[in-house]
Amino acid sequence: MVATPSDDRKYRHRREQLVDTLRSRGIHDERVLAAVGAVPRHAFVDPALRERAYTDEALPIGLNQTISQPFTVAYQTALLEVGPDDRILEVGTGSGYQAAVLCEMGARVFSIERHEDLLARARRLLDEIGYDVRTRHGDGTKGWPAFAPYDGIVVTAGAPTIPESLLRQLREPTEEDGRRGGRLVIPIGGRGGQTMTRVARTGSGPHDYEREEFHSFRFVPLVSEGGDDS
Repeated sequence: MVATPSDDRKYRHRREQLVDTLRSRGIHDERVLAAVGAVPRHAFVDPALRERAYTDEALPIGLNQTISQPFTVAYQTALLEVGPDDRILEVGTGSGYQAAVLCEMGARVFSIERHEDLLARARRLLDEIGYDVRTRHGDGTKGWPAFAPYDGIVVTAGAPTIPESLLRQLREPTEEDGRRGGRLVIPIGGRGGQTMTRVARTGSGPHDYEREEFHSFRFVPLVSEGGDDS
């Protein structure tokens, strides 16, 4: 059941407290904080867990998947450096929460999920709340070439290596209008933990990418179409 307006009023103060928590943990992008403060996270969790919706923790959503903790969502979103009307690809729709945060920032969001049941649930919820997200069921390691190039790609599962197909779908920088290249934010590592990594496209060549590594996280594994960890 989707949250009602009265539910939203009930949880508004808790969202404000969550934003304060994220700010104290080092999230300083005010646009990201405003987006987290606007999205009704309680609508994206199981009704039995709604009292925990605004604690800074991951929560189960079924099929051995989770809704990421708010800090993780805010951290990845801040690294993407999302601008208004940016074209963003999300690999791993999950509950739909990350996509909703991106929408609040004015992005055009495209999202891929390999679990059909999760995707159907997220699609229904995003539509009912009013977030315009294009979704598809498929192998996220291949990206979504039909709508490339992207200003940003965010991967919400851990991968041992960076999928080449995602790098190729990043926007090239253009000198004419001074537009920078696309950014990929992805946790890289094994099942024991990953390092949050950002790759920025710096040119049109096959090696024109700049890589940065940040803090450690723990995500569920990114799985390819063949069923193997990608």
